[in-house]
Amino acid sequence: MPKFEKLTLPNEGEIITFNQGIPNVPNNPIVPFIRGDGTGVDIWPATQIVLDSAIKKSYGDERKINWFKVYAGDEACELYGTYNYLPQDTIEAIRHFGVAIKGPLTTPIGGGIRSLNVALRQIFDLYSCVRPCKYYSGTPSPHKNPQNLDVIVYRENTEDIYMGIEWEAEDNNCLELINHLNNVVIPNSKNLKNRSIPNGSGIGIKPVSKSGSQRHIRKAIEHAKRLSGDKRHVTLVHKGNIMKYTEGAFRDWGYELAVNEFREDCITERESWILDNIQKNPEITIENNARKIEPGFDKLTNNKKAFICEEIKEVIASISNSHGDGKWRDLILVDDRIADSIFQQIQTRPQEYSILATLNLNGDYVSDAAAAIVGGLGMAPGANIGDNAAIFEATHGTAPKHAGLNKINPGSVILSGVMMLEYFGWNEAANLITNGLSKAIEQKKVTYDLARLMEPKVEPLSCSSFAEEIISNF
Repeated sequence: MPKFEKLTLPNEGEIITFNQGIPNVPNNPIVPFIRGDGTGVDIWPATQIVLDSAIKKSYGDERKINWFKVYAGDEACELYGTYNYLPQDTIEAIRHFGVAIKGPLTTPIGGGIRSLNVALRQIFDLYSCVRPCKYYSGTPSPHKNPQNLDVIVYRENTEDIYMGIEWEAEDNNCLELINHLNNVVIPNSKNLKNRSIPNGSGIGIKPVSKSGSQRHIRKAIEHAKRLSGDKRHVTLVHKGNIMKYTEGAFRDWGYELAVNEFREDCITERESWILDNIQKNPEITIENNARKIEPGFDKLTNNKKAFICEEIKEVIASISNSHGDGKWRDLILVDDRIADSIFQQIQTRPQEYSILATLNLNGDYVSDAAAAIVGGLGMAPGANIGDNAAIFEATHGTAPKHAGLNKINPGSVILSGVMMLEYFGWNEAANLITNGLSKAIEQKKVTYDLARLMEPKVEPLSCSSFAEEIISNF
């Protein structure tokens, strides 16, 4: 047990342990919580009472969360001193107890402290950010059919441009790096000749590794294995058409993982086309199959034609017996889409997607865009998961102008708490909350952010009253 400088441990409770990334959850776990900045003062108490009530209703005295208050953000500075936004106490508490939940934390734009959210993800190697985006009936939305969107965004958390390896323009290290790139690296890279970085540029590095990509995509595929029907579908979202050695590599490593590690469970999109063509026409030739899966096949060079034909022969030889005759339709479909295409298709063809596996930056964008379709960030939960820790969190900002007014929507943190209960395997309590929240929204008993968008207008509930309404529906 670590020694804490300023924290008070609960009087009872046990530690959550991990075995190969799987949590072993006792019936009385100790769970650290960070209230959060700004409206955290309102939304955390509302969340806690909903979680405790659902657990009590579902399990009586058999299960209980023992909450352990820890500090980060502005509240930490008040207790530990100026600029101590993330005390060592908090780091050690989360490391020891394994699972935590938190409200929103302040991060100044530009200079000042780095993102506390990013820091927590990197400290605990929480490499997968999981953001379900699901519509709850009655939630006002600018879209005509928001109910068609039901996706889970798996965003890689520890790499990409968000890793924070960057230098300010005119910084000596930045100038030295630009000089080295312009005069040594770029001239010796055949694909980069005639390019240069302008003086006065800031520089950021975009690391994307095979190991980091594959462990993240592995979690997405393992999640898909727990789903059924058309939801057994993982889409690799990338900008590999432009950034071939980072985003493009993410795509390639994802396919490699699917066919090598999950061969019995997965079918790639191109493999499905090949096998489907054979099922529809068992006499189809290799060349005609190639024409169907590769537009413009006849205009390709002979080498490219031969490569595609070999691809088809390899698919037939390796998986036609195990995956053919329609058997592939029951497997996990793994495909890929360009990121800008996904932004269109989650609006125009949302029912075609289930799990979106992305790198860090694209995942940040697409998860917020998807949340807007189903009701906004006030209804968007999030989890950051690694092999030895997990943190569940609000996905929205601190909204300081609303702090202490008891009006903000606590839905994001409540639903993140639902994700935590599901992570524990406490599904009865999790379902109780989602059903209670759904009923509240259907009855138009909502906070101001949703009430102001409803027609006809309804009188909004306070933050605490919304929590009470959810509980009354248990």
